[in-house]
Amino acid sequence: MKIEFAKSLSGHDKDQIYLIWKKEGRFAYLVDGRLHKTEKPKKKSEKHYQIVKHIPESVREMLEESELWNDDVIRRAVKAYERITNQ
Repeated sequence: MKIEFAKSLSGHDKDQIYLIWKKEGRFAYLVDGRLHKTEKPKKKSEKHYQIVKHIPESVREMLEESELWNDDVIRRAVKAYERITNQ
């Protein structure tokens, strides 16, 4: 699975970081492991989110090491990304 993060550009969740769970046409299904879990991802139009170009190596490794991406792994990865980028 390709590792992609997205930043919400509009809505009540503006500036929130998500992991892109899957894409269908012009929509993406976003998860954060907390409010939007893998069984009920947030559907967002491509014009309302921006793909994060640079993912820190430690966050990428965290996701690559995990065999199964569950909500706990996703939540830790999103938190780690926010902690690293907000320093």
